[in-house]
Amino acid sequence: RIFPPHIRKAITARDQGCAFPDCTMPAPWCEAHHITYWSHGGTTSTDNGTLLCSHHHHLIHKENWTITTTTGVPWFTPPPHIDPKQTPRRNHHHTPLKT
Repeated sequence: RIFPPHIRKAITARDQGCAFPDCTMPAPWCEAHHITYWSHGGTTSTDNGTLLCSHHHHLIHKENWTITTTTGVPWFTPPPHIDPKQTPRRNHHHTPLKT
């Protein structure tokens, strides 16, 4: 369930910090999160991992946000009680040039 150092380094190079929309928390203060939970068969890999600060890591689990990746970029879809249209969003702070 824990990301080994070589995978964490790859995720850090990609995300550069908390990937949650509008969060500015730097990578050293973040945790690696399984996009598809390890307990649900998710792999421990760069494709199935993203960096989240502790606050957003707990929020993802508590509020049932959905995370998907498009061309390696994590996108976050809020639950209907937060956004009835469930518009996907991403963090532009750490990687502003990616689409």
